[in-house]
Amino acid sequence: MRKGLSGLLIVAGVVAIAGLMLGGTYNRLVTLGEAVDAQWAQVENQLQRRFDLIPNLVETVRGYAAHERAAIDSVTTARAKLAGGGLSAEDRMAAENELSGALSRLLVVVENYPNLKADANFRMLMDQLEGTENRLAQERRRFNEHVQSYNVTIKRFPTVFLARMFGFLERAYFQVPEDVQGVPQVQF
Repeated sequence: MRKGLSGLLIVAGVVAIAGLMLGGTYNRLVTLGEAVDAQWAQVENQLQRRFDLIPNLVETVRGYAAHERAAIDSVTTARAKLAGGGLSAEDRMAAENELSGALSRLLVVVENYPNLKADANFRMLMDQLEGTENRLAQERRRFNEHVQSYNVTIKRFPTVFLARMFGFLERAYFQVPEDVQGVPQVQF
């Protein structure tokens, strides 16, 4: 009877150890799968950031550059009216007032932004685009690292059997299509 009991305990021990190993392997596969999903969410966050950022920055810079252009264009237009000559006194006064107003607006722009900072805004836009692309590249790399870890785990022996049994399928790497591999081109 003792032999039967000790044999039963050995069998029960082996089953318990196998169950713990299978449970641990299953939990590891779940953890790795969730890590892949979480990292994909980070990639999507950066994609959304780029989606939101680029048009907003483009419009901000476009609006700022238009503001500077408007001040410069108003000075140029007012000056052109005066350069034409042949104006009556009243027309000349109106043109001079228009030029004074345009110059005042331009001086305010120059005082607030000594270098007419359209250049700085364009540089800022490019820096933001570059930063966003770098963040996105980093998140893509992290995602692919998580996918690699997951894929290697589900392909290893003996985990491959458990992975197939519970439906853990290979995940695809994030590969940028050839037609969008460059940095987005922004045109003003």
